Amino acid sequence: MTVTDVGTRAGRVDDAWFAEVRELARKRDAVLLAHNYQLPEIQDVADHTGDSLALSRIAAESSASTIVFCGVHFMAETAKILAPDKTVLIPDARAGCSLADSITVDELRAWKAEYPGAVVVSYVNTTAAVKAETDICCTSSNAVEVVASVPAEQEVLFLPDQFLGAHVRRTLGRTNMHVWAGECHVHAGINGAELAAQSAAHPDAELFVHPECGCATSALYLAGSGAVPADRVKILSTGGMLDAARASHAVTDPATAHQGKTVLVATEVGMLHQLRRAAPEIDFRAVNERASCRYMKMITAEALLRSLRDGTDEVHVDPELAARGRAAVQRMIAIGRPGGGE
Repeated sequence: MTVTDVGTRAGRVDDAWFAEVRELARKRDAVLLAHNYQLPEIQDVADHTGDSLALSRIAAESSASTIVFCGVHFMAETAKILAPDKTVLIPDARAGCSLADSITVDELRAWKAEYPGAVVVSYVNTTAAVKAETDICCTSSNAVEVVASVPAEQEVLFLPDQFLGAHVRRTLGRTNMHVWAGECHVHAGINGAELAAQSAAHPDAELFVHPECGCATSALYLAGSGAVPADRVKILSTGGMLDAARASHAVTDPATAHQGKTVLVATEVGMLHQLRRAAPEIDFRAVNERASCRYMKMITAEALLRSLRDGTDEVHVDPELAARGRAAVQRMIAIGRPGGGE
């Protein structure tokens, strides 16, 4: 399970703000969804916190007439694709995504023309227009399964993340898989040197590494070389990290069983909030404390209030694009393991 229901607040905002947000959401018949990389106060006031795909599926299944998606723009678009009859709001429409912006629909069409007959596999971290040109979407947790579902003789165009693509190609040993050279600026900035230094400083720590990270290959090298025991290195989606944290917590006496245990986390720093809530007895530390997405952090307490009061900013997706993109997402869900998103 990759979604957390509303829980204890982080104490960063006052009770009046929390109460006003909840009351405005009730009046607007809105469900509040917050991505794992959001500010702690946004995560805590939300009805559900999780990865983008799990939240979008909640949006589609919710009885609420309005979805307020606290995340970046492509996530709100995906919610609109899966829930076309609902009003979808994003508290700040300027909250973009460097990874989604790393390939345009025109670039994808040109790439497809170079490889006629290839199957296009797009990460969910893409725009609606790119999804509409996609055969199958994937998440970081099921990318291997999605690519493996494509007949071995067919070429695959994988986009947009080069590090996730490299992870899939390495896992499957697939030589006819072409990977777009895109990246998330935050994850790309978490490098192998930082990971090696942190591992040396904390020799008993486990490593939770997101496959979008520039240090994912270094993590596997550390495991392969014996610098870090292989069983301590885990390449995980955000949902997978939470599952692993909860599994560690689900012991007879977690307070003593994991006393002093450290986990080094290589992903956007907002993820630490949910991990610490899931397993408070574990010392979760960021591999790079500067790995903060400025787009995610555009969803502030003030922006959320404004969106609920004034109905800003509403997200629209062309119905034809939405229908084509929806087909690509639904094919992914049919293949399996859709719960753990990016």
